[in-house]
Amino acid sequence: MIYDRFQEEAIDGINRGCSVVVSAPTGAGKTAIAEHVITASVARRTGVIYTAPIKALSNQKFRDFRRLYGDAIGIVTGDISINPHAPVLIMTTEIFRNRILDDPGSLKKYSWVIYDEIHYIDNPERGTVWEESLILLPEHMNFLGLSATIPNINAFASWLQTIHHKEIKTVIENDRPVPLHIFFQCHDRITDKFDTPAAYHSVRPNRLDTLIDRLESQGGLPAIYFAFSRRKTEDLAYELRGRHFLTPQEEAQITELFSSLCRKYDLQDNESAKNILPLVRRGIAFHHAGMLPTLKEVVEQLFTSHLLKLIFTTETFALGINMPSRSVIFDDLRKIYGRYARNLKTRDFYQMAGRAGRRGMDKEGFVYCRIHPAKIRPEEVRRIVFGRPEEVKSQFNTSYATLLNLFGQLGDRLLDIYPLSFHFFGSRKNEQKEAARLLDAKMKLLKELGFIKDNALTEKGNFAKAIYGYELIISELYDKRILQSLDVTTLGVFAAAAVFEPRKNQQPPPRLPQGCRLIKQSSDKLYEALRAKEQKYRIYPVSKRLWWHLSAAAQAWMEGEDFRRVTTLTDTDEGEIVRYFRMGLQILNEMREIKNLPEEMKEKIEQAIRLINRDEVDAEKQLREG
Repeated sequence: MIYDRFQEEAIDGINRGCSVVVSAPTGAGKTAIAEHVITASVARRTGVIYTAPIKALSNQKFRDFRRLYGDAIGIVTGDISINPHAPVLIMTTEIFRNRILDDPGSLKKYSWVIYDEIHYIDNPERGTVWEESLILLPEHMNFLGLSATIPNINAFASWLQTIHHKEIKTVIENDRPVPLHIFFQCHDRITDKFDTPAAYHSVRPNRLDTLIDRLESQGGLPAIYFAFSRRKTEDLAYELRGRHFLTPQEEAQITELFSSLCRKYDLQDNESAKNILPLVRRGIAFHHAGMLPTLKEVVEQLFTSHLLKLIFTTETFALGINMPSRSVIFDDLRKIYGRYARNLKTRDFYQMAGRAGRRGMDKEGFVYCRIHPAKIRPEEVRRIVFGRPEEVKSQFNTSYATLLNLFGQLGDRLLDIYPLSFHFFGSRKNEQKEAARLLDAKMKLLKELGFIKDNALTEKGNFAKAIYGYELIISELYDKRILQSLDVTTLGVFAAAAVFEPRKNQQPPPRLPQGCRLIKQSSDKLYEALRAKEQKYRIYPVSKRLWWHLSAAAQAWMEGEDFRRVTTLTDTDEGEIVRYFRMGLQILNEMREIKNLPEEMKEKIEQAIRLINRDEVDAEKQLREG
């Protein structure tokens, strides 16, 4: 195989036994470097862990690598376990971090870990997981970090070199194999010059038809259209239902492919699949997290068939999933970060824009930015599109479960972990002081609540160390024997309540199923007491509250109702219902593995898992069929 310069440089470092961090644009060919690590490791019969930030990317890599390496590939996520002892094991980064803490012996046969999208260390909600796994990386393992952009890659590598005392090679590629040509649609005028033209101050609206006409006339299809709300993706797709992008032959092909995929995933009677079919027959589709995972899978396979010409999607479609197109369109240059709408980061813009231009097929990729002057100033447009990507920053904020696991190994010496963090490496003194204070405050709270006593983990502490992210409230309910008193169905409903996050202004259900009322009262009371203690210690963010919006739906599902009926019992999107049920399964799976769990409790958990993990919720079945 002929490699590009940056690929050769990375592979040379790998062959010399170095850990390597690669920053190269989307579509440049970073996966070839990962494949070199896997191929060499399989030949030497040493193992590789491949981590990814989202399950959709984990699943895609499982399929891709399975085609290349066959039974050498396995996957373990919160809701899937296929060939779990394989020499090449794909997993989410959370699972890898948990393995380091809970079962380090299981990692002895693995000599490499590959971090796909390693810049996710910057993610406010989950970035600390990446950082923890890098800090605690077993001494015998090397790592390969892949990212589309890490402007401060040398500082990042210096940090890792400092804590692991071995060479970390950095490889940078700034040039894209397929260059991008960027256009702007402002007041319905399309131009590749953004020099604050007089048109910026006019009042003509941007018409979707104008942009689509331009794409068709310039050979800009297929295209990915990024919109930053689920409803918007659907509205835009249906706005074009009068257009037709396929020849009669292509329409027949895509209709047959859609029908066969719906049969494969048991979607023949699904209303959402029926509703999207008229769009599909025109070469149009939408894709977002509110859709059933199987229907998203169908749309993805339609897109890779090259028959789908225009897909309206949210930004998750940009994260690692290999779906290149000729053009990328931004409906807006603002999106929700956390709870608020903000202008796009340059790094995020190029993560999405990088989907434009198919290597080996296109001479250039086209990016269209729809500018709305009332929403964004010209200088901000320039900053987003032409500015320097933002540096990757630490989001270190260790969970209670991680602290309990580390305490079991290190005692109070675990507080020494903070100086090893990227946060400490790159922060000012006052920021370091506050982070150390927060870590110490969490330890004091754990001791006050009885998770640690006489310098050892208590029974409650040993229970909590397995429940990442929800440890305090669930462990308190277990310690008070409230959890053990639940019947099987209520236990499953409880798991869904633990993970559920309501949308902004989403109203709670008017009535709870009878069996859930007592557990809700108990958990609400406990939560308020825990929150008061966290506020006393100035711990932030505070632990998550339980939300019971899915109670009726979860109960009906566990009682055997079909999915169509279940969706009528909540105003939550069907894809989100599946996601939360799967997340609830992960909690139940974590609880099931706790040592010294009473046998009766374990049997209830196993029965609840069986009742939830069926049909649309069964992620492993979906992956095997795919």
